[in-house]
Amino acid sequence: MATKKKRTPLSQNDRWVAIAADSAIETRKDDVDSTFVRLRNPSTGAASLYLLGSEDVQLYEVKAFSEDCHSWFIGQTVQRDGRLLYVTPMDPLYLLLPYLVKAVKEGKFQPMNQMVMDEDFPACTRLLNCTRSLASVHHIAEEKEVGGLQFYRYSLEKTLDWLKKKVDRTVKALRNANISVGDGVKSASYVRVKLESEARDEDYLRYAHGLLSAYVSGDLSGALLAHLRLPELVTPEKEEPPSKKRKLSDKPLEAGDDYTKFNSADFTRKPPKKMSAAQKSLAKVDKSGMKTMSAFFSPKAKLEKN
Repeated sequence: MATKKKRTPLSQNDRWVAIAADSAIETRKDDVDSTFVRLRNPSTGAASLYLLGSEDVQLYEVKAFSEDCHSWFIGQTVQRDGRLLYVTPMDPLYLLLPYLVKAVKEGKFQPMNQMVMDEDFPACTRLLNCTRSLASVHHIAEEKEVGGLQFYRYSLEKTLDWLKKKVDRTVKALRNANISVGDGVKSASYVRVKLESEARDEDYLRYAHGLLSAYVSGDLSGALLAHLRLPELVTPEKEEPPSKKRKLSDKPLEAGDDYTKFNSADFTRKPPKKMSAAQKSLAKVDKSGMKTMSAFFSPKAKLEKN
């Protein structure tokens, strides 16, 4: 009977190369290390990887930069997983939002630990241990204290004001970093095509809104767009040439051109093509008494019976 080999803490499957702040990997006390957890993505609802710091004090977002057929040399070993992880601090309110939005349907104030529950992602309750969670929840919810206990209810108005502040700070950071946005950057190659000073305030707002939309639901992203008083962008449909329209159409082709123009005196006929030497020689041959080519393919006359 085969025995299963026990994985060691230094197994290649447990190793990644990551760029992270010192706070993401430091151990506070009781040797409690940071841990990777799967939580519900606030934008897509699917599983995403996050990092909870020691004692769950801080939440970190984990993004992976991946290229095919790459690996890492770590000491005297080769790590086959060539991904590069980026670990950056993240506001836990983004992940708490979907649970508060879902609980607001009941229309009553509830304790936070009754709203933040998920059978598919049980680690979501650890978000309440983050320092910023309960200290900042007033940005997205109404609060009420009863008998020394705190109760909360989601507030769309507060959430939009909170997100607008996030947008304003993002716009300020973009300007300070001299990052070109809007028409000043080619989305495919990020090549600057005009001066930073020419960028409009609307361009920065739209860019910042797009960044924050990756952390909220589609409905909330649309509500934030209206809260910022930004109209939705409508991409104009490109007009196709008439000839292309007829080719791609399922309808039978019709004579769309005016063929009487060829009878006009203004119409200039193209000069005849030049004949080759063989064609000139064939033209000089005496064809009298010779049958035409079509005569060989004409239907035979029917024979009448006597």
